[in-house]
Amino acid sequence: MQIICLEDEAFYALLNEVTTYLDKKNKHEDKWVSQKEAMRLLNVKSKTTLQNLRDEGKIRFSQPQKKVILYDRASIEAYLDKYAHNTFNLK
Repeated sequence: MQIICLEDEAFYALLNEVTTYLDKKNKHEDKWVSQKEAMRLLNVKSKTTLQNLRDEGKIRFSQPQKKVILYDRASIEAYLDKYAHNTFNLK
């Protein structure tokens, strides 16, 4: 058995690196989201509205099986950003 000793700063730096890596990895796994999650992200209640966004090409989707439709999280975020309004800059 081999024992490795680290100083406090080195240990916490390593812990921070591992946490950052795991956060990035988890975000990568969420590239495609379900219909329910897409509706939650877009704050829509109707499946028809979601289908219209898909049919009009406003959000990307993938259909790996006949009844399974997944939505691209990045395209949903891009759609929301496109219609975002900046706040007024009052000076």
